[in-house]
Amino acid sequence: MLRVRPIHFTSRLDEWERLLTGLGMVKTADEPTWREFDAGSGRLALHFVEQGSAEDGTTSLGVEVGDLKEFARRTKEAGAAESTTAGGTTAELIEADHGPSCRITAADGFSFLADAATRASDGSWGGSPEADPDLAVVGVWFAEDAVAAAQTLRNIGARPRPVPGAGAGDTAESESFAAKNGGILMVGTGAGAGSAGLGFEYAGDLGALRERLEGAGHEAAVLEEAAVPTLHVANPDADGTAARPPLWISAAPAAG
Repeated sequence: MLRVRPIHFTSRLDEWERLLTGLGMVKTADEPTWREFDAGSGRLALHFVEQGSAEDGTTSLGVEVGDLKEFARRTKEAGAAESTTAGGTTAELIEADHGPSCRITAADGFSFLADAATRASDGSWGGSPEADPDLAVVGVWFAEDAVAAAQTLRNIGARPRPVPGAGAGDTAESESFAAKNGGILMVGTGAGAGSAGLGFEYAGDLGALRERLEGAGHEAAVLEEAAVPTLHVANPDADGTAARPPLWISAAPAAG
């Protein structure tokens, strides 16, 4: 079991909740400093931080797994098989602030957490059936070593998939992976190496989604990026300024 679940740190929980609800996500956890939302594919957690703190407006890469011990065993086994002089992927069971977890560390030192998932009321690993089925959460890893990052994602069980707009000769800088139980993981490079980002992918009509968001009072525009239609939405962390880049929602690649 593997599901994408980034954690976004923000001082503007209510503004983010309004946007995520407009996107068709469903709130599944509601605590004073922690909220979770299901998309049709993947999940996003919001963690409250004080305005102006270093974490405000940042995202941590994260996933959910069914059995932490088994996940750690398989990841370490896959990492040990890597042919790299820098060392392979490691997986360490830890006691985090929120409970038992597993820390995955790539060859370049970047790390993220895998937390234990809970089953739905029907016993499955599925998310909320009320969420928009066309919306997927995208966790982005801005890596110093894109090839090593892609290998780490394979090691945790993510499955390679086509990247919108990518050609046959493109390198691992644009690799994309699907998680078996929902969500997408992408590898990016360039500015911000060693950090994480957040986005979405939409398999439905981006124009209709834009109209839906604008009707709810959100600023949105559809642009073409690398021949892929992408919906840009005003970032709730921006607070009316250009200090934060817009949130992006790209068109899903065509099946087949």
